[in-house]
Amino acid sequence: MTAPKAVAAQGGLEQISRVERVASLTGIRAVAALLVVGTHSAYTTGKYTHGYFGLVCSRMEIGVPIFFVLSGFLLFRPWVKALATGGAPPSLSRYAWHRVRRIMPAYTITVLAAYVVYQFRTAGPNPGHTWSGLLRNLTLTQIYTDNYLGSYLHQGLTQMWSLAVEVAFYLVLPLLAYLVLVVVCQRRWQPVLALTALGVLALVTPAWLIMVHTTDWLPDGARLWLPTYLSWFVGGMMLAVLQAMGVRCYALVAIPLAVISYFIASTPIAGAPTTSPTGLTEALVKAGFYAVIGTLAVAPLALGDHGWYARLLAARPMVWLGEISYEIFLIHLVTMEFAMVDLVRYRIYTGSMLNLFAVTLIITIPLAWLLHRFTRIRTEQGQVSSDGHGRAVPGAPVRR
Repeated sequence: MTAPKAVAAQGGLEQISRVERVASLTGIRAVAALLVVGTHSAYTTGKYTHGYFGLVCSRMEIGVPIFFVLSGFLLFRPWVKALATGGAPPSLSRYAWHRVRRIMPAYTITVLAAYVVYQFRTAGPNPGHTWSGLLRNLTLTQIYTDNYLGSYLHQGLTQMWSLAVEVAFYLVLPLLAYLVLVVVCQRRWQPVLALTALGVLALVTPAWLIMVHTTDWLPDGARLWLPTYLSWFVGGMMLAVLQAMGVRCYALVAIPLAVISYFIASTPIAGAPTTSPTGLTEALVKAGFYAVIGTLAVAPLALGDHGWYARLLAARPMVWLGEISYEIFLIHLVTMEFAMVDLVRYRIYTGSMLNLFAVTLIITIPLAWLLHRFTRIRTEQGQVSSDGHGRAVPGAPVRR
């Protein structure tokens, strides 16, 4: 092989590697979304109270930490790359526009549709079904209150607390990048120092949990604010630094560790099957285990493992589901309520979890696809592009 051909071949391999990485990171979003649907199916059919099995089902909420780790990795990576290569940092206006453009159209449609649907459908309790609740939910400020469960929680939008947390991370990420890479690293590529700074930043989560569990001057909604989950995002941010360092992580090690950690977290040491454990110790354990599990699930895909795990998640069905994973997340509680009441006809907290899960997906996936088609990002040429969350279409120009 001549030198030019060798260079061309190497460039082709690098391009294939990048496409595979994008595809697998999209595929794991499908896994995260299906886990969220699964845990809500278990809750709705009353499985949470079934001993250890119920705890295992409830911990399928690990889909949320996976989403958060992905956001930390994919959105922090441009700042890391700029520092490591001496390039210009991301444009804040472009970053802000793409976050708004990606999140808000589908979310706004979902919220308005949920309020219309439940105007004609009996569901209770539904304290968020008010004009003030609509405003709070549309602006993703519903969790910033005391007595959140009794004030702004809407029947079809209970999962949106995590999107409110995600948006809060979007808002503070440029500041976090500045603190870690400019203030601490002094605009020089010092990856060990950056990792140390991120490790310190992750301590915000246990410090915050201690404060909200031992004081009474914060609203009870504070348990759902960004500091509670910051360590999950930081796990992804650390992966961005490790990727720039050329560190490798292999699924043969990471995935068994993640699975073992999952079943340990499914014991009572991580608390009852609720979003926010009432005890401080349980809350600390749960936050720590979820950060580890979410980071281990993403690490092989972010850090260059192109083995069985990456190939599985890069498979066409997984990528297709990953493309509409955000929309599945948005609408699945509304469709699940229809499935429960009108199709499988179970009474609340009874019935088959698997049946409800399957019927919900049968309804949800076509609607999620339509919502995605209606709101997806396109380039000036009309081609679908990357949205900063690992989605891309081969041949389309990639942008953030």
